[in-house]
Amino acid sequence: ILLVSHVAELAEGLARLLKQVAKDVTVKAVGGVEDGIGTSFDKVMAALNEMGEPEILAFYDLGSAKMNLELVSEMTEKKLIICDAAFVEGAYLTAALLQADTPYEKICEQLQELNVK
Repeated sequence: ILLVSHVAELAEGLARLLKQVAKDVTVKAVGGVEDGIGTSFDKVMAALNEMGEPEILAFYDLGSAKMNLELVSEMTEKKLIICDAAFVEGAYLTAALLQADTPYEKICEQLQELNVK
């Protein structure tokens, strides 16, 4: 799971929460820019490259974070699944389902049932 937020502490806090429910799931948090609030294409790309998995589910907090994820998805060979779901609830549900070895297709169905976007 890749978490992208405009605030580093928000992404890092959510990553800590997810590790409580899914200790075996890789969770990477990316947030903020050097001078404060925002998102960085370079930080998102670096985080994605550090992840060993070929398929990654990504969550974002606001539109420009999604934009950076979309740009990164065009520049990688990994399958980046950008989830249009509530940042906290969607990522938490996904972490729990991944921990239970639920297939990605079923996870995406569950996220759609949250009916958030």
